[in-house]
Amino acid sequence: MSRYVCIVASALALIVLSACQGAPSRAGETLTGSWGGQHVALELAPLGGTLEYDCAAGTIDEPVRPDSSGRFSVRGTHTPGHGGPERVGEEALVLPANYEGRVSGSRMTLSVRVVPSGLELGPFTVERGATPVIVRCL
Repeated sequence: MSRYVCIVASALALIVLSACQGAPSRAGETLTGSWGGQHVALELAPLGGTLEYDCAAGTIDEPVRPDSSGRFSVRGTHTPGHGGPERVGEEALVLPANYEGRVSGSRMTLSVRVVPSGLELGPFTVERGATPVIVRCL
């Protein structure tokens, strides 16, 4: 009897763990959750998200809804950072940016284009639920 209980408990644990991973998104479905990778952290909510880089930050100002091939393009902002402390009264430079990427399962590739300058950042690869590795600028 205890062997049966152990098998059932193991099966239930696997079901619960696989549900926590999040299913791959379907076309038009809004992506949400925590995504992490080398040099970037991404938090997505139903209406947009926030990003942290080694020495910058950003926002995504609309829902991220991949098409049938997993691609998306959304608008937001990019805020460059700098080394050292923030000065009293210092206002951050907030620039318009476009975020483009592709999702495949629990992995996303993301690139950023800062609109005024054309500066391109990335591509970054992030994974749903992964811990980001960010090195703050000094």
